[in-house]
Amino acid sequence: MRKLAVLASTALMASGLMIAQAPASGNDATAGTQTSADKSKPSASSSASPKADHAFVMKAAQGGLAEVQLGQLAAQKASNPDVKAFGQKMVDDHTKANDQLKDIASKNNIAIPTEMSTKDKGEYDRFSKLSGDAFDKAYISHMVVDHKKDIAEFKKEANSGKDDAVKNFTQQTLPTLQDHLKTAQEANSKVKGSASASNAKSGNTANASAQTPQ
Repeated sequence: MRKLAVLASTALMASGLMIAQAPASGNDATAGTQTSADKSKPSASSSASPKADHAFVMKAAQGGLAEVQLGQLAAQKASNPDVKAFGQKMVDDHTKANDQLKDIASKNNIAIPTEMSTKDKGEYDRFSKLSGDAFDKAYISHMVVDHKKDIAEFKKEANSGKDDAVKNFTQQTLPTLQDHLKTAQEANSKVKGSASASNAKSGNTANASAQTPQ
């Protein structure tokens, strides 16, 4: 009987020890599973997607096409020499920038647009129907607004872009866009000034005619 009691006591102690150890083993297994899962997750830096950079390249390329084609139109139709010169500058500078974008797109397997957007086509059609001062004012005013938007988008990409080639492109192109904006604003002031002077002259001529004795 004493031997049976000892055996039973030993069995109970062993059973209790196993029960006491069970939660710890379970926690270790869970911790091990969590550690493996955490290791399998990509880090924030490695999971950064280049989609935003690709979208920027596509938008910039399409905008560049519009700048070139509208610039060609201005070089042909503008009556103000400053607006005409600005249009040619758009053709030269944005053709160069577009070639750089094509190279970046090719290396990143990005299919960039080959035509203007529907909105840009609408602007082109609107400008093509204008001439003289009306064209000059509409085109150069559009260029001021357009380049302000472009500069804001390029600054954003330069600060937050992930692709080094795209970021370098934006940083190199930003000074050119800022120069474009300054030139467009100066031309816009001259166009508005000449229009005001022309209107004033027309008004004076009309008043003189009205005051001339019949």
